Amino acid sequence: MTADPALVGTPHGPARVTSAGDGRAGTLVLGHGAGGGSESADLALLAAEAADAGWLVHRVDQPWRVAGKRIAPAPPRLDEAWHAVLDRLRLLDRLPGRLVLGGRSAGARVACRTAAEQGAAGVLSLAFPLHPPGKPEKSRAPELVAVPVPLVVVQGETDAMGRPEHVAAALQGRPGASVYAVPGDHSLKKNPHLVAAAAMSWLTEVLPG
Repeated sequence: MTADPALVGTPHGPARVTSAGDGRAGTLVLGHGAGGGSESADLALLAAEAADAGWLVHRVDQPWRVAGKRIAPAPPRLDEAWHAVLDRLRLLDRLPGRLVLGGRSAGARVACRTAAEQGAAGVLSLAFPLHPPGKPEKSRAPELVAVPVPLVVVQGETDAMGRPEHVAAALQGRPGASVYAVPGDHSLKKNPHLVAAAAMSWLTEVLPG
């Protein structure tokens, strides 16, 4: 069952939350990337499959996206809005069971940075931008390594922001971390069904119950 999108107030304007599922398996909250909203094919397919599997799935559109702006704000503002949405959902008892935070690209970074404070049981990252294109020296690996709970990264084999083997190298020796390689680049548009299948495999078979 999919509910009508709801607006949730944040310090940076209203965010939009689109929800589906009953929550018997837990709650999955997904954020979007800097180049699009929560309607992207990979997030939409994952949300539908997770809802069918018993998760209550909330797809969050950040305030800048709701306002129609084209450029995302700095990471601290993204984190503040994300925290505000999660705190409101918690107050409304809309985060039942174990909580998994996730998203694609910039949204995955937000999930990694906020997992500890929000008490997440796991983090699901699609197309983690390990570094800006062509600038591997500007690594964002510390955000991944700092995640204190089980983590999965579903990464395109030709991702210009870090191929799967680069992500795996960054996570080497980190317990509870998984990397799934899928065909395609950072957009994950080549086979979104395989992206969703990889994410669901982790949610249902790897993530501790």
